Amino acid sequence: MTEISFNFNGKKQKVDIEPDTPLLWVIRDTLGFTGTKYGCGIGSCGACTVLLDGEAVRSCITPVSLVEGKKVVTIEGLSKNGDHPLQKAWVEEQVSQCGYCQPGQILTAAALLGKNSKPTDDEIKTAMVGNLCRCGTYLRITKAIRRVIEEGGV
Repeated sequence: MTEISFNFNGKKQKVDIEPDTPLLWVIRDTLGFTGTKYGCGIGSCGACTVLLDGEAVRSCITPVSLVEGKKVVTIEGLSKNGDHPLQKAWVEEQVSQCGYCQPGQILTAAALLGKNSKPTDDEIKTAMVGNLCRCGTYLRITKAIRRVIEEGGV
């Protein structure tokens, strides 16, 4: 067991855990935040996406040892009241159907807009390509991201 210290959703956090434990299980099982979803377990679907120092990462394949001293943000930490511009746009554009992939989708979009406040449609598609949606709401996802850009960004 190793003590790992990091900033989690704006608060200092310490966990005493095996360093190769996937971050996803630390978030869900140790810290009790269940917004981050388990999808494939191999980093291919994007359901487990979180922000690590502003970058979208797959928490199912990220060992917790890699977050030492860094900032981790989950869907619960994106805003205090669910009023982040992306979350509001998701509702306004009726993106969610089953909703399972949406936390990862929103965090991937947040990482994109954090780096590029006015991406083109091609840049949006490239950034979002690794996030799978079984309900097929890809056009609505792009529309929601476009809405945020048009309304002034994040």
